[in-house]
Amino acid sequence: MLTAPTFRSVEGAYVALLQLATKEPEQHIDARGNAAREVMGVSFRLTDPRQRLPYLAERKANPVFQFAEALWYLAGRRDLEMISYYAPSLRASSADGINLNGSAYGYTLFNPAHGAEQSPFDRVVELLLNEPDSKRGYLPVFSAKELSDRANPDVACLAGLHLLSRGGRLHMVCHMRANDLDCGLLSDVFSFTMIQEYAAIQLDLQLGTYTHTIGSAHVNDANADRVRRVIHEAATRPEPTTFLFPAMPESTIPATIARLLEHEEALRTNQLRYSAEHIRGLGLDPYWQQVVMLFELYRQIQHDQSTAVDSELLAALDPGLRWLMERKWPACTEAAAGGAQ
Repeated sequence: MLTAPTFRSVEGAYVALLQLATKEPEQHIDARGNAAREVMGVSFRLTDPRQRLPYLAERKANPVFQFAEALWYLAGRRDLEMISYYAPSLRASSADGINLNGSAYGYTLFNPAHGAEQSPFDRVVELLLNEPDSKRGYLPVFSAKELSDRANPDVACLAGLHLLSRGGRLHMVCHMRANDLDCGLLSDVFSFTMIQEYAAIQLDLQLGTYTHTIGSAHVNDANADRVRRVIHEAATRPEPTTFLFPAMPESTIPATIARLLEHEEALRTNQLRYSAEHIRGLGLDPYWQQVVMLFELYRQIQHDQSTAVDSELLAALDPGLRWLMERKWPACTEAAAGGAQ
C-alpha cells in the first residue's frame, strides 16, 4: 500500500503510532534536552475527521484545552494570556512573556501578511471557490527565518496545511516537521480537523478525509510510563469506548468564533458564572453551547476550587465530553459520583 494507513478515528492512529515508536523505533535522539524514541516519515489518514477525540482512560485527554486551542487558532490569535490559562506549560515557549510565535499557527493562517489585504486562509478559500480542482490550496506555516536564532524557544512544528476540493468534499493533508506522539499529536489533529471542517463550511463542501504526515514522529522518554499504560489499555480492554462527535454547524462564520471567545474571556477572567440553563439561553447553536459548558466547568475547577463541579452542568454535556471530563478532573469525578446517588 502506497497511501497512508487508514483509520476511522484519531484514537486508532494514536495507538498505532505509539506502538510503532516504542516497539520499533528507528532512532533514539536527544534534541534540546528531550530524550526520545523516533520514527521518521510516517503518516495516517482519517476517514471521518470529526472523530477527533480518543476515549482512553489512561490518556485522560483534555477537551477543554483542545477546544480552546482550536478557537485560539481560528481567531488568528497568538496571545499567551488566553492559551496559557489552559496550558500553563506554554509560557516557557514565549520569548517575551506576551505572545507565542511559531506555535501560534492561527496567527499565520488567519491574519494578512505585512502588506497583504487577505489572510492566507481567505486567499485559499477564494481560490477553491473559483477553481475547485486546484492543487495550489496550500497554507504554509513554518518559515526558514525561524531557524535564524538558534535560541528560539518556539519554532513551528506545523509545516503547512493543504486543502483539496475533490468530488464535493474538502480533503486536507497536514505536513508536520515533528510531532510528539503522546502530547502534541492529539491536540494538533483536533485543531487541524476543526480548521478543515470550518473551511469546508465556508466552501459549502462536505467534509472529506484528513491525512497527517510527520517528519520526526517521537515519544519522549519522560512519558514512557504513560505510553505503556495507554498501549496496555488499548490492547486489553474488552471493546473500545466510542462516542460520535457531532458536525460543526453550517452557520459557523468568523463572527461565531468571536462571540464564543467573548464568553470564554468572561469565564476565564472569572467575571461571570453560567448555569446550564443560562448557557442554553445564550442564542448559540447547541454544538457551541457544549464548548461554553466546558469553559464554565473549567472556571469552576480553576477559580472556585471546589471539590465537585456543578453536577447539572456536567450532566448537560454530550456523553463523550462528559466521559472525558470525569476522567480528567477529580472535581468532575466527584460531581458525577454525587449525581449518581
